[in-house]
Amino acid sequence: MSRTTHSRRLLLGVALMYSAAPVQAETLREALVKAYTTNPTITGERAALRATDENVPIARASGLPSVNATGSYTENVLVASNNFASPARQAQGGANVTVPIYTGGLVRNSVAAAKTRVEGGRAALRGTESDLFTSVVGAYMDVIRDEAIAGLNTQNVRVLDVNLQASRDRFQVGDLTRTDVAQSEARLALARAQLQSAQAQLISSRESYIRLVGTPAGTLETPPTLPHLPASPQIAVSVALDNNPFLLAAAKESDATRYDVGVARSNRLPRLSAVGGGSYYNYLGSTGFGSGIQSSGTAAQGGLSLSVPLFQGGRPAAQVRQAEALQGRAIENVTATERNVIAQARSAYAVWRSSEQVIQSSETAVNANKLSLEGVRAENSVGTRTILDILNAEQELLNSQVTLVTARRDAYVAGFALLAAMGQAEARDLGLDGGVLYDPVANYDRVHHKIWDFDSDGEPAAIATRTAQSPAQDASVAVQRDPLLDTPVDRNPALTTGKDAPSRQ
Repeated sequence: MSRTTHSRRLLLGVALMYSAAPVQAETLREALVKAYTTNPTITGERAALRATDENVPIARASGLPSVNATGSYTENVLVASNNFASPARQAQGGANVTVPIYTGGLVRNSVAAAKTRVEGGRAALRGTESDLFTSVVGAYMDVIRDEAIAGLNTQNVRVLDVNLQASRDRFQVGDLTRTDVAQSEARLALARAQLQSAQAQLISSRESYIRLVGTPAGTLETPPTLPHLPASPQIAVSVALDNNPFLLAAAKESDATRYDVGVARSNRLPRLSAVGGGSYYNYLGSTGFGSGIQSSGTAAQGGLSLSVPLFQGGRPAAQVRQAEALQGRAIENVTATERNVIAQARSAYAVWRSSEQVIQSSETAVNANKLSLEGVRAENSVGTRTILDILNAEQELLNSQVTLVTARRDAYVAGFALLAAMGQAEARDLGLDGGVLYDPVANYDRVHHKIWDFDSDGEPAAIATRTAQSPAQDASVAVQRDPLLDTPVDRNPALTTGKDAPSRQ
C-alpha cells in the first residue's frame, strides 16, 4: 500500500470519527458501525468466507494418511454335515492405513487453488463492505434530503394556505378577481400533491435506512467532508485498478483456475500409496474340539499400492478441457470486472463534479430567487405585479431549493461511491475501530491445519438484528422557519376596494 493511499484512508477515518454531533443526533460513522456489525448482508458474507476457509483443510486431507477400522460378526445358521472345518460363528476385526506418496499433483494443486480462493474471498468481503457502506451513505443522505424537501413543501403548503385565505378576503371586498382566487386555489392544490409525494418518498427513505442500518434514523447529523477526492478521472481509475476489491477478487479467481487445470490433469497420472494393515479373527469356540483349526489369530500386512490409469473413457481429457474453459471464463471475467471498475470510477467522478457545479449554480439560483420574490412582492404592492407572478416566483424559489438539497445529496453519495470504486471506502479506511473490525484471517489461522474428524463449531446463531419490531415510519419533520418563505405570498393588505383596485385597471 502506498504512503499516499494510507494517508487518504487515515484522513477519511479521522473525518468520520471526529464529526461532532449534538446530543441524541446520529452521525454517519455511528450508522456505518451499526450496519457493519448487524447487517445480514455483511454477516452472511463473513460466514461464506469461513466456509471458503474450510476448503484448505479439505484439500489438504487428500494428502494425509487415512485410517479405517472394520469389524464383523457372522453366525452360520446352516452348516453342511460333512464340513467339519466350518465354524458355527466368527468375529473379525481389522485396521488399514493408507499413506499417499504421489498423487500426480492433485493435493498440491487443490491446496493452492483453495488458498487462492480464500484470498479472493477476503477481497470479495472487502468489496461487500464497500458496497454496504456506499448503500448506507446513500440511505443516510436520502433521509437528510427527503426531510429537507418534505419540510420545504410543508412550509410551502402552509404559506399558500394563508395566501388563499387572504385572497378570498380581498376578493370579498373587491380588491381581487375570481381569477386571482382560482390561481391561489390551484397552486395550493398542486403544493399539497407535491407534499404528499415528498412525504411518501421520505417514508420510503426512512424504511430503507432501517433495512440497512437496523434502527430508525432519528435525527441525523450533517456528514463530514470527504477528504482527498481525486483531481481527475485518470487518477481515480489508476487507483481503482490497483485497489478495487472486486477486481482483486476476480484476479484471484483467475489464478485459482490455473490450479484447477492441474487438478484435472492429475486424474490421468499414476497414484502411489503406502498401505498397511492388521486383522484379528476369533471363532468364539465354535470350531469343536480336535478340529485342528485355531479358534483365534492375527495377521498383518504392508506394502505399496500403485495405480496407473490406462483408459477411463475420455473422462480425464474432458475434465481438463472443462477446467481450461472455466479458466478462460475467469480470465474474461477479470476483463469484464476491470471494465466495470473503470466505468464506475469515471461515472462517479463525473456525477460528483457535476453535482458540485450544480450546488454552486443552485446556491446562486436560491439567492437570486429570494431577491426576485421580494421584488415581485414589492411590485405587487404598487399594482404592477399580479398574484400569479408572486406564486410563480415563490414556486421557482422552492424548486431551486429542492435542486440544491438534491445536488448536495448527489455530490456526497457520488464522492463516496468514487472512494469505494478506488478501494478506499472499507472498514479499515473509515476509522471503525474500537473492537468492531472483523478479522477474516483469524478464522483461517484457526482451521487450516485442523485434522480432527470430530471437530465442530456448533449450531450457528443469528448475528444480524431483525427489524420486525421497528415502528412503521412516518413523514414527520421539524418545522422549517425561513423568514422569507414563512411569509404568506399575499402579505399585503387591500390597497383599495371595488373598481379602483390596481388589479382591475
